[in-house]
Amino acid sequence: MQATHDETELLTALQSGDRAAFARLVETYESQVYNLALKLLQDEDEAEDVLQETFLSAYRGLATFEGRSRLSTWIYRIATNASLMRLRKDKSRAATVSLDDSADLEDWQPPPRELIDWSGAPDEILLSEEARRVMDEAVTALPESLKVVFVLRDIEGLPAAETGEILGLSVPAVKSRLHRARLMLRDRLSSYYAERVENKVR
Repeated sequence: MQATHDETELLTALQSGDRAAFARLVETYESQVYNLALKLLQDEDEAEDVLQETFLSAYRGLATFEGRSRLSTWIYRIATNASLMRLRKDKSRAATVSLDDSADLEDWQPPPRELIDWSGAPDEILLSEEARRVMDEAVTALPESLKVVFVLRDIEGLPAAETGEILGLSVPAVKSRLHRARLMLRDRLSSYYAERVENKVR
């Protein structure tokens, strides 16, 4: 994706050393960077570290950034890479699969079990703090290559094309991984919501 006119002007100011422009860059993207890192790492301190790393790396890389992609895409790419590096270094986290080593996932299919339709669950169940915690845990348990696509597409709301640009994937690959991530999450969450709905109607 090409930079917009406003982003081109901002980039020019950034590369000229305009400190106010850099402050504007941070202000514009800091919440997105923090939320992305928090969803991927599930740790507030690490998310804060990624936030700092991202803008430090961006500051250092401004001189060589050519503007072939949007500034937002570039910032997301830096933040995503920083988050994934932390995931891979932390041996205490659940085993994950690298973005380049996901061949075993290409033919993945959901388990042969009946999945409960919990779309009709009461709002107080779907939106409860416990439900959000269970959802976060389910996302955390996804293989890394699926989790990062799910977070960028379904949580951050980025288009498939921009997600692919950030991760170095084709749009069909992004859609395929997102589909598998949703199936895995649906399978993991079905029993939870089914039990809560059953208890609610008793």
